[in-house]
Amino acid sequence: MPLRASLKSMPPAVAAVYEAYPPGARKCLLAIRQLIFDTAASLPAIGPLTETLKWSEPAYLTEASRSGTTIRLAWSPKQPASASLFVSCQTSLIESWRERYSDDLAFIGNREIRFPIGHPLPGAPVRHCIAMALTYHKRKSAP
Repeated sequence: MPLRASLKSMPPAVAAVYEAYPPGARKCLLAIRQLIFDTAASLPAIGPLTETLKWSEPAYLTEASRSGTTIRLAWSPKQPASASLFVSCQTSLIESWRERYSDDLAFIGNREIRFPIGHPLPGAPVRHCIAMALTYHKRKSAP
């Protein structure tokens, strides 16, 4: 999947975090970032995303619509062969995703999906998980 966003198109503090990651981790996380923005663009109720840092990691918020929960992306030298997508442990998202995608995705605890660096992303499951995170509060409050 081609990356349509460069580090120059994001807030400087966020770009600096991505730039500090090893090349493989950066490529993986930027691909997930692109999926986040593509998914948000396909769901008009989400509105614009806010790209910022939370806990010194790139974070994506539905600040304008408040439709979803924060998504964070990170790489850690403690797990150098993988990159991660995090959601709040206060949500039921990981539990729902685990029920649907335990054969396709690696879940850690109640807040993390871990992706092996250098492997293709399982696009459809990741997009669906992202959509569920970006609409979490909207769906939770729906009758």
